[in-house]
Amino acid sequence: MNHYIVAGVIFLYFTLLVVISKITSKTANNDSFYTGNRNNAWYIVAFGMIGSSISGVTFISVPGWVGNSNFYYYQMIIGNVIGYFIVASLLLPLYYKLQLTSIYTYLEQRFGLYSYKTGASFFILSRTIGSAFRLFIVARVLQIAFFNHFNIPFSVTVIITIALIWLYTYKGGIKTIVWTDTLQTFFLLAAVIITIIIISKSIDWGNSNMIQTIIQSDYSTMFNWYWHSKYNFFKYVLSGMFITIVMTGLDQDMMQKNLSCRSIGDAKKNMYWYSTSFLFINLLFLGLGALLYMYVQQVGIQNFSDTSTFHFDASKGMFMKTDDLYPMLATSVFGIAVGIVFLVGIIAAAFSSADSALTALTTSFTIDILGIHNKTEEEIKKQRIITHIGFSVLLALIIVAFHIINNDTVIHAIFTVAGYTYGPILGMYAFGLFTKRSIRDKAMPYIAVASPLICYGIALLVDYMYSYTVGYEILILNGAITFAGMYIFAQKNKKQ
Repeated sequence: MNHYIVAGVIFLYFTLLVVISKITSKTANNDSFYTGNRNNAWYIVAFGMIGSSISGVTFISVPGWVGNSNFYYYQMIIGNVIGYFIVASLLLPLYYKLQLTSIYTYLEQRFGLYSYKTGASFFILSRTIGSAFRLFIVARVLQIAFFNHFNIPFSVTVIITIALIWLYTYKGGIKTIVWTDTLQTFFLLAAVIITIIIISKSIDWGNSNMIQTIIQSDYSTMFNWYWHSKYNFFKYVLSGMFITIVMTGLDQDMMQKNLSCRSIGDAKKNMYWYSTSFLFINLLFLGLGALLYMYVQQVGIQNFSDTSTFHFDASKGMFMKTDDLYPMLATSVFGIAVGIVFLVGIIAAAFSSADSALTALTTSFTIDILGIHNKTEEEIKKQRIITHIGFSVLLALIIVAFHIINNDTVIHAIFTVAGYTYGPILGMYAFGLFTKRSIRDKAMPYIAVASPLICYGIALLVDYMYSYTVGYEILILNGAITFAGMYIFAQKNKKQ
């Protein structure tokens, strides 16, 4: 795709985001940055959250994943929706009742200072890595589509990418992001739909014929009942449910948007509407993936197998580097229209997730780790800006490191990291909500660190002894071990 067109698209897109940022942050203060003054309409928040959840990972990795795992990912989506309803009915009422800005202050009220700092630290660790992985996707696409032409190093691409996010989020925070995410969700969904229409026309398929062909293909196989498979139905549904509970309900990023709604009733409406739409939107991405692979088969796999970005390994019977399939076809094969639509879609998808994550990390570190008590408005603002810059630099370093060592799909890497880093948070909240005991607070950091290490050892052991591959259900095991460790150090009296 012509690099001048790419430059024009990027310039126009970010000009629009900066304009929105200027409008929404005119009267912004620290409360606007953290909570949006708790005055956002639920339907605006719900629509914007679609983009935050989908991100660049879903936009690229899910269609590519279809080649090796069919529609099995949809089993996890079913679990996700169950998890959303649990979050709406159990966690949201708690957060609104306590009027929390950072959701991890609940842990301080329930257990004590050490538990509070431990929960916030594990969120910061997990979200930093996960956000870096998501940003890696868009940085790589921009590198291929534009920066390679000028021989600009990938590290410089990463710096520019994060600097653009910082530019439109540093002042307005969540107040700005609610609106930029709404715009970016629209672009994201429009990109997928337009891509599907253009591809179907390029291979002479009508809409009904296209849908029927996808359904009849092997790619559309949705359920896996083989117990030893990592794609097993029960594993995926349970994993999807708990991943949603921790990556939405126990995640400052996603909950910060919910807490910006006007009331608990509006926040619940947001979650119910958003979770229902999630079923249809992910089916759209899976359908796109099947369509891409059927196109490759129609043209001939041999025409793609020798490229440096995507090939079929006959010895393993699987496609390699599937994350690169959609970008390669969109920018090199399907023409300029699809290329532009794809570029806008991937930028929208990646930035709608990354911008809110950067804001959430800033919020959590500023409030939970540094603290804002007994500080003036100006001192809090200065602390927030420095933290915002610090996390921007940290994200850049992680992205560059992941670029060097990456040999896996990004979406798999994100869920794997989440299983090990969100597990202790899951155990802590479960213990707090479902027991009346307090714990020896100073023991919590040791329990939280030991739990993922024990999980890793168990995963290696069962694989060696029983040839059982532990998948994303490692999150459930991790939470259970944390819960058990807290029970060992529990006290009968409930901490008030």
